[in-house]
Amino acid sequence: MKFTAEINIMPLKTLLDPQGKAVSASMSNIGLSEITNVRIGKHITIEIEATNKEEATKLVETACSKLLANQIMETFSFTISKL
Repeated sequence: MKFTAEINIMPLKTLLDPQGKAVSASMSNIGLSEITNVRIGKHITIEIEATNKEEATKLVETACSKLLANQIMETFSFTISKL
């Protein structure tokens, strides 16, 4: 079976996000002062061959924890759906 995973990787809330801070500071410059505390991360889409959703979940967790996310500085979440 084929599955697709939508992965979101974000900096830990306790760490400074310089890119997010720069965007937050610019929001008022373009008339959007209501938008604050912007955090910027990564979005990754992958396809997985697996016998079931549980196996696909384990594969994605392994990929995220070993390669896609730096767990010292980032956190990840994902959703899996059948293709």
